[in-house]
Amino acid sequence: MTLTHIQGSNGAKTLVRVRPRGFCAGVVRAVDIVELALEAFGSPVYVHHEIVHNRYVVDQLRRRGAIFVESIDEVPVGAVLVFSAHGVPPRVRAEAKERQLKVIDATCPLVTKVHLEALKFAREGRTLILIGHRDHQEIVGTSGEAPERTVVVGSVQEVDELQVPDPTRLAFLTQTTLSLYDTQEIVARLRARFPSIADPASDDICYATQNRQEAVEALSREVDLILVVGSANSSNSNRLVEVAQRAGVSARLIEDANDIAAESLRNVRAVGLTAGASAPEILVEQVSQRLSSFGFTNHRDLDLIREDVRFTLPPELASRQGRAAN
Repeated sequence: MTLTHIQGSNGAKTLVRVRPRGFCAGVVRAVDIVELALEAFGSPVYVHHEIVHNRYVVDQLRRRGAIFVESIDEVPVGAVLVFSAHGVPPRVRAEAKERQLKVIDATCPLVTKVHLEALKFAREGRTLILIGHRDHQEIVGTSGEAPERTVVVGSVQEVDELQVPDPTRLAFLTQTTLSLYDTQEIVARLRARFPSIADPASDDICYATQNRQEAVEALSREVDLILVVGSANSSNSNRLVEVAQRAGVSARLIEDANDIAAESLRNVRAVGLTAGASAPEILVEQVSQRLSSFGFTNHRDLDLIREDVRFTLPPELASRQGRAAN
C-alpha cells in the first residue's frame, strides 16, 4: 500500500489507525482488579504506585475511590492494598504484611515471570545484569529480588563500563517494555564481552510491546507523521515514538486530543495513530475525532496482528470476573 493510495482519490487527508494498539492483557487485568476490589470491599482501596502509567486511567479510578500511594506507611493498618501492574520488591510485600494489609496483587504475570527468573539466577550464584531504566517501577521491583547480586544497565556504553566479580557467573534479564532494537544491541554487547552469560528461557520483552512496535514499523511506511497516545511516564509508549523515529518518520507522544494543535499538522497529508499498552481506546477515539475536525476525514484501519491473550484474576476476585469491564 503506497502513500498515494491511502490518501484516496478525493485528495482528502488521511488517518491510518493501526492495530494492535492500546490496552494489553496485563493492563486489562490490573484495571479490572482495582475496579472489582472497589466493588467487593468498598471505597477506599489503596493502590501502591499508579496501577498503570496512564493519567486518564488513574484519574478515573481515583474518582471511583482508589487512593494511590508511594509508601506503605500511607496505608492504614488493615486496609485493602493493590500492588500495581509493574510489580514490587520483596521489602514492600514485607511492609504490607507488617501492617496487616489485605493485599491483592495486580502484577502483570509477564513481570512476575521476570521476578522468578531473577530469583533462579540469584540462587545459582550468578550476578544478574538487568537491562532497563533504573528508575522505572518495574526495574525497582525486579532488582529488589536480589539487590546484592543485581546490576542495572540501560545502554551499550554502560555494558562497556561494567565491572563484575566473576565474568563466568553472569545472567541477564530485561524490562518487559523496552525497545526491541535497543535491547538487541545491549544483549549483543553483553554476549560479546561475556560469552558464557546465561539468558532467560524466553524473551522477557512482552508480546504486547513487541506487537505494538512491529505495528508502528509497518505504519511508518504508510504515513508522514505518527501520533502515539500515552502518558509521558509510560515506558512502552515512549518506545513506540522511538521506533517510529528510527524508521524515519516524525512521531510525537500525546496525552490526549488536547495535545494536538492544527498548526502541528501543517503539510501533513497522512497521520498514523496508535496507543501505548496502558492507554484506553476512548482516548484514541477522541483523538480520531479531533483529527477529523482538522480535515483528516479519510479514515483507514491497518489491522496487522490479532491478540487473544487473557490473564486470570487473583483468587479473591475470580468469582467476580464476569462483571469485569474490559
